[in-house]
Amino acid sequence: DKNSSHSGILKYFLNHKGPKDFYPSPTSQWININTCGMCHEEQVKAQWSSLMNTEAGKIHGALWGFGGKEGYNHTASNYDINNTHKRLGTKTYQEYMQSLSKKEPQAFPKHMHEIPKAPTADEVEKDPSLSVYTYLRQECLRCHTGGKGRNRRGDYRGMGCASCHIPYSNEGFYEGNDTTISHTQHGHLLTHQIQSSRKVKVNIHGNRYSGIPVETCTTCHNRGKRIGVSYQGLMETEYKATFDDKGNPQPKLHTKRYLHLTEDIHYSKGMLCQDCHTSNDMHGDGFMTGANLGAVEIECQDCHGTTKKYPWELPLGYSDEFAMSSKIGKARGTTKTLADYLKKGAIPKDIGDGFLLSARGNPMTKATRHGDKVIMHLASGKDIELTPLKKLKEDEKLSKKALIAMDKIEAHNNKLECYTCHATWAPQCYGCHVKIDYSKGKQNPDYLKASKFHDHHGMTGENNLKDFLVDGKVTETRSYLRWENPALSINGEGRVSPTIPGCQTTITVIGKNGKALLKNHIYKIPNVEGAGKEGQNAITMSQVQPHTISKKSRSCESCHTSKKALGMGINGGKYFSDQSKTSIIDLMSANKKLLPHKVDEQIPAIPNLKHDYSVMIDENGTQVQTVDNHWRLANPLPKDMRDKLDRQGVCLSCHQSIPKGDLAISSMNHIANMAGVKIDNDMHKDILNKSIKISAWVQIGLVLLFGFG
Repeated sequence: DKNSSHSGILKYFLNHKGPKDFYPSPTSQWININTCGMCHEEQVKAQWSSLMNTEAGKIHGALWGFGGKEGYNHTASNYDINNTHKRLGTKTYQEYMQSLSKKEPQAFPKHMHEIPKAPTADEVEKDPSLSVYTYLRQECLRCHTGGKGRNRRGDYRGMGCASCHIPYSNEGFYEGNDTTISHTQHGHLLTHQIQSSRKVKVNIHGNRYSGIPVETCTTCHNRGKRIGVSYQGLMETEYKATFDDKGNPQPKLHTKRYLHLTEDIHYSKGMLCQDCHTSNDMHGDGFMTGANLGAVEIECQDCHGTTKKYPWELPLGYSDEFAMSSKIGKARGTTKTLADYLKKGAIPKDIGDGFLLSARGNPMTKATRHGDKVIMHLASGKDIELTPLKKLKEDEKLSKKALIAMDKIEAHNNKLECYTCHATWAPQCYGCHVKIDYSKGKQNPDYLKASKFHDHHGMTGENNLKDFLVDGKVTETRSYLRWENPALSINGEGRVSPTIPGCQTTITVIGKNGKALLKNHIYKIPNVEGAGKEGQNAITMSQVQPHTISKKSRSCESCHTSKKALGMGINGGKYFSDQSKTSIIDLMSANKKLLPHKVDEQIPAIPNLKHDYSVMIDENGTQVQTVDNHWRLANPLPKDMRDKLDRQGVCLSCHQSIPKGDLAISSMNHIANMAGVKIDNDMHKDILNKSIKISAWVQIGLVLLFGFG
């Protein structure tokens, strides 16, 4: 009986664990301690301090771009939160995280406070920087688990546990058998079934699947670092191609259109996000952190190892050092022990020699050791055999290039992230131009306020967004997009990492009377990021794990002969004219005197932008914008590392003497021409290799012959 079932609950539950009222959305985080929490108490309690709920890193990035309102501290959140929950994980993990918290206290706060309310148009007139809270509440804070997804194609999702564990299609239509739910109205779940682990099967239209599809994750992970869509090989484009059979352009997904580039190899292998990421990664460990590196406990080497050590031979903390030197210590081993809350998940029957451990000491329940191999027990139900790098080397299955890059050049292993080479592209959105317009009474919904407004049924205000309108309207655009060969910098773990634009906020605020309070403004923050009291530009480049992993790495030349890789910008930052000056394009004389009087600005100036958005350091090594605003060690590449990396112009070393710059070389060149020798790339490399060897032996011989008189 629908009426009686929707009118209340059994009286038994009023004094026992269980629902206290009828819950239309039983996974809502406002009441799920009484539903999901009956079995999964640890995860439900931990959800409050999870980054997916606090959005602390995203908030901090925005506050930094509007003048660094909290400095390096990460205490601003969607909600007021304290570290009251016992930290989940092994004792080793808890001790590890306690040590890390002391090393980076600014990123592991003990308390977080809710961001201020959205300002009124009158308040913004007095202080335009307050518009950041309009920006956050109307745009950036739609994706936390305390609220539902936006009613746009690709963004439909539930709230609380249903954010991930209930399937929603991109179109948002219900396609199950419940006749009381509309099959033609957007915004409904796909089917009344829970998606979770390999032991939970979902049946829909004759298809049977398990695990949480990647597209569920991309309902949120399509902005910012864009790791969800990148994992699928999707790269944003401003263009509408291609057309369907009716001539319609590509439809928008997550309010964007895409190119289909190379997808991540793990995605190609059928791996879901949860196959790598642990329960702590996704649900939280019960303690707060201010940014992704603090929350994510896994590293590539946890499963793949290195060419010299199996995963279980590596020390804990390897590739997660938060130091400028590689971690050394005793082997981490494996474990056969699991916490009780983890045992409720899908645990493989045959765990072989035990579960692999994450870099921080927690068991990875989907990765088990079997001799010198690893078996990945995927959420889809598929088992994959993974051969660690050391075994591949022992079996001589690594290419020459791989051996040189990963085995012979030890600095690559000790100082780089694996994905620095193996992520062959990354989305790069240069220049985040934000306009916040308070003129003509403009208003838009405050998504955070709507999600926080909840009743005893767990329902939030998002079904009535018109009740949560606040002053201002936000629009965003950018200067340009790239995907190829991301720049390099040092991340918070002390390792070289791909680096892309973070929040490069260039801000225009239109006041209530229609006049610009800020125009293409880049804030400067004094005494940070290598700058003095004059201030550093608050636009930010951020390190990223792009989730675009390929078996074939990016080329040596893409780093060693690239000013962009060094941090000096695309083509050394030389493509763009001076963007701090306004461009007016019209009839001009040869000496660039404007001829008409009635002209308009074609490209208004960005006064504080003296370099291209892609430039982190200028040719003198001076930092010109923020490079990460979360972690102590995150910085542009230091000079000694740039000197080792930079091999531009190396061709001239030889060709300055070819063909007639030296008698011996001239003779060899003449002989080669007479013999009709064709020097292709392979022969060219062979000549260089021989030349280096001969030169080395000659110099050693001379030392031995004359050096010991």
